[in-house]
Amino acid sequence: MISLTSPVETWAHRVPAGVKLAALSLATAGLFALQSPVTLALALAGVAGLVLTGGLTFARAATRALKILLPFLLLIAVWHGVTDQIEAGMAVALRLLSALALANFVTMTTRLSDMVAVAALLLSPFRRLGLSTRALELSVALVVRFTPSIARKGGLLAEAWRARSARRTGWQIVMPLAATALDDAEHVAEALRARGGLETTQPTD
Repeated sequence: MISLTSPVETWAHRVPAGVKLAALSLATAGLFALQSPVTLALALAGVAGLVLTGGLTFARAATRALKILLPFLLLIAVWHGVTDQIEAGMAVALRLLSALALANFVTMTTRLSDMVAVAALLLSPFRRLGLSTRALELSVALVVRFTPSIARKGGLLAEAWRARSARRTGWQIVMPLAATALDDAEHVAEALRARGGLETTQPTD
């Protein structure tokens, strides 16, 4: 899940979060069942059509969010080219792009609080057993919230590097990005401690 917000409201915003997440799970499983690059390309075209139903502004925002995949797709292409497995590489790249585009569509059209509510519902059997699920619910929220934030900061670091050097961006931004992520994590930890940490009363079912 890459992006977090949509610049416009679409029909998908009105679909319940549970329905979208269930459909995402089924669609992702279906993508892994496909092996042919041709069928995976058709699946990607279907995903693109789904994104376009939100309008051009929405589609442009979704496309920008997926730009962070380009280095990974390039790495996959190079590796499979070197190992003479071009067809397999195409299948992996198309599957990855389709799955993440779908996940991005869901996160862009679903409020974070709704996602956490779905996670809480799915974990309710564990609460009946007396187990605390607060940490896991919070983890879901933090992953969804901070993945796009870290990606955005990585983009800013890359732009800063290009402004100061003629060389291409590479490993040089890894350490600054890691330091930024750790700094964000420390701020979140401090905020949690200030609010009593995870020692909150679990709702009874």
